[in-house]
Amino acid sequence: MAAGGAAGPQGLCGLGAGGLALLGLAPGAPSCPHGPALLFARTGPGREGGRRFYACSACRDRKDCGFFQWEDEEVSETRLAAREEYNRNHQPSFTHRQNVERYKNFVLLPLPKRRFCQECQQLLLPAEWEKHSDHEFRGDISTAQLKTPSQLLYPLENKKTNAQYLFADRSCQFLLDLIIDLGFRRVLSVGTPRLHEMIQSKASQKEDFRVRSLLLDIDFRYSQFYTEDEFCHYNMFNHYFFGGEAAHETCRKFLYQDNGERVILVTDPPFGGLVEALASSFKKLMAMWKETEKEGCNNQEMPVFWIFPYFFESRILEFFPSFSMMDYQVDYDNHALYKHGKTGRRQSPVRIFTNLTPSMIVLPVEEGYRFCAICQRYVSSGNQHCEICNSCTSKDGRRWKHCALCKKCVKPSWFHCNNCNCCALQNHTCEKADAGCFVCGKAGHKRSTCPSLSRARTACQGDKKQRQKTLKRVKMGICKRSAVKHAIFSRKKAKNKKKKT
Repeated sequence: MAAGGAAGPQGLCGLGAGGLALLGLAPGAPSCPHGPALLFARTGPGREGGRRFYACSACRDRKDCGFFQWEDEEVSETRLAAREEYNRNHQPSFTHRQNVERYKNFVLLPLPKRRFCQECQQLLLPAEWEKHSDHEFRGDISTAQLKTPSQLLYPLENKKTNAQYLFADRSCQFLLDLIIDLGFRRVLSVGTPRLHEMIQSKASQKEDFRVRSLLLDIDFRYSQFYTEDEFCHYNMFNHYFFGGEAAHETCRKFLYQDNGERVILVTDPPFGGLVEALASSFKKLMAMWKETEKEGCNNQEMPVFWIFPYFFESRILEFFPSFSMMDYQVDYDNHALYKHGKTGRRQSPVRIFTNLTPSMIVLPVEEGYRFCAICQRYVSSGNQHCEICNSCTSKDGRRWKHCALCKKCVKPSWFHCNNCNCCALQNHTCEKADAGCFVCGKAGHKRSTCPSLSRARTACQGDKKQRQKTLKRVKMGICKRSAVKHAIFSRKKAKNKKKKT
């Protein structure tokens, strides 16, 4: 547990959708090693229903980061000092600038002296060999390997925090070709190290290659391979630049479009991350871009490719109504399931969400994609146009069927259930048809707009001052009792002295 932690929920992910609500990044929020904590509220019934607390923005599992603090909790100076010391101790051994200098010295070494410690995930200079003598290492690190650090570093595969499932070459090359064809010359790569290194590699090999990239990523290991103009240590869940104002300014300058160099944001967040937190950070990056825009472009929105599973479509559209989902299946090198070429339910569910006009996104015909003249967009071969819905309705690549009772297309494995009054799997457990909100169970609204949650938030705010007053009275009462006890003890002590004399 982090210093300054308190007894509380045993993990955010264990509370369930109905037990937790994200309230966002509050002013003056306490910090953990991953930056400012996010504010949450319990939404279930009971004594702690509606009570608000701070938890780590990046880690949804307390095993990864144990930071926790109730919003109304008074933290002592001693605990604050211990927390600050803990945060300092959990920062990287070297700064970004120091890593840049180390890299310069590393590339000057002859090939036999170039070592990479696999245990520490660190480039080693000869003076450090003895310190790492009992660790496994890779030798003869070539220039080509230094230009592809995603293949040199071990992927961090915690799906709720890092989830470095790296693009396969097929998907990475498609994204880069698409970006170039659309006329973009700057790519803000948020959590997409494989795309960033492909752009960097091509730029170093071809003089006429004009595309530039800035990588924003929470994995500080990449600072060993990129300069401060190529990489910023960044937490996409709370829009936190670990490098402070200097890193923020680097990003702002990169977003400035000069000489017609258009910018696009490409992001591939962890699939277990909170969509609300991600959307908030992306909106702030888009706002940064808008601030750098010249006059006459005030109504435009920063172009975005958000790569995420198709079953999050409704959540993404809730925050970005202008986005639409493309049928292109993104696949990954180091993911057991998300592979290209599989059929049925085994194919990759990862898609591209974008605010660009769908007809502009040309998908490869050789992979089975075709252009639907009615929908004015490219779709997968199995996505047949439904004349009743007047749309190509499939989300997962299979041909969906239209249900007249539900008045929409559904998955081919679903059947209409008269008890539930909707389509579902044939062996599903029937539930109340009007069950809606996760918090109160009533139909007609979702958890985010639940009146019960709103009342809980208001009550929590109203009770905060009352709780502080009560705590103050209790403390005063304790002080008074202590003073009385001290006075009685002093009098007894004085009497005993007189008796002895």
